[in-house]
Amino acid sequence: MTFPVSKHVAAMKGSSTLIAAQMAAEMRASGVDVIDLSVGEPDFDTPDFIKAYASEGLARGLTKYTATAGLAEFRNAIVDFYAARFGSQLSQSEIAAACGGKQALFNAACTLLDPGDEVLIPKPYWVTFPEIAAFCEAKCVFIETEETGFVLTAEQVRNSISARTKLLIINSPNNPSGRVIPPNEMKKIVEACAESGVFVLTDECYLFFAYPPAEPFSLACLSPELRNFVCVAGSFSKTYAMTGWRIGYTIANEEWTKAMVKLQSHSATHPTSFVQYACAKALQNSDATIAAVNAMTSEYERRRNWFVPALNGIRGFKCPMPEGAFYAFVDVRELFGDRFADSAAVAEALLKEAHIVVTDGAGFGADGWLRFSYATSMENLHRAVAAMKGMFGEN
Repeated sequence: MTFPVSKHVAAMKGSSTLIAAQMAAEMRASGVDVIDLSVGEPDFDTPDFIKAYASEGLARGLTKYTATAGLAEFRNAIVDFYAARFGSQLSQSEIAAACGGKQALFNAACTLLDPGDEVLIPKPYWVTFPEIAAFCEAKCVFIETEETGFVLTAEQVRNSISARTKLLIINSPNNPSGRVIPPNEMKKIVEACAESGVFVLTDECYLFFAYPPAEPFSLACLSPELRNFVCVAGSFSKTYAMTGWRIGYTIANEEWTKAMVKLQSHSATHPTSFVQYACAKALQNSDATIAAVNAMTSEYERRRNWFVPALNGIRGFKCPMPEGAFYAFVDVRELFGDRFADSAAVAEALLKEAHIVVTDGAGFGADGWLRFSYATSMENLHRAVAAMKGMFGEN
């Protein structure tokens, strides 16, 4: 029997990042000593005090349904946290819980986009962005940003807007490049969109992983007039090392939020009740929470400061210094020729010859580049660099 897959799903591409991670898991299960630099997942455990809050929620009997938008305590904690951290002026009615940042993005796009709408997506992009647009039968319009060092500008956005443009999707700090759009430029980007009635969906899952002198910046801090055009997709997954907990949220105007809650009422209903409780308590205990995040950020920065120069010491590798997230995005086009036709071939050679798993940049709209995650131990990073220098030589 051939299963009649729906056209929406049939048109989708599998997530290249998850495929690479699955490949690493399968190799490891077969006994291969794999160095996995593909996965975008913190190698830290969830802070113990957050685990304790989840246990406390269970002990209090928080095992039932919550409102689709989430526990009032959860939404109020987000309002208060953003007010204290960013000076945002939010209301509970602008917050909705979601089962991770990915569902938050889907909820936002599916409640806004109609067939034929145009969606602006800067390159390089997270692999899911175009798939969300395609699922909604919208048209992706990609913005090339290599000439500006992979940092989107308001001018690029303004020049890309057409009469059919409905949405811009942005991600800063960026996955896969690690580049950070300066706050003033972010505001100009939203202003350019608002002038044309274009909405902005901002993926802020790496919000707090910005290395000095860059600082965390959220579009939730903009004026109410500009925020009317913005949906912030937030996540606890990366920031608090809670990827498996599947908890995120949206911050958007009240009408957009109501639409997302309506959609979610027919899908996941709401995230796990005691997980919402744990997240609310963690945000209320902001000193401990920020201390835990800063400790992880400092370690990522330490790894970055060693890893990126080391990558640039490998023949044929060029890696700009990322200002945020935990990825090194490497230009390997100098290796193209008789041995390698594209970045996929380089990734395959790393896998077969050195048992190093990386993600091909083609999945991010950047053939010729490879994404290396340094959300792993320094030992693994040293081993990987030594193996790659053995393969390609040194500069």
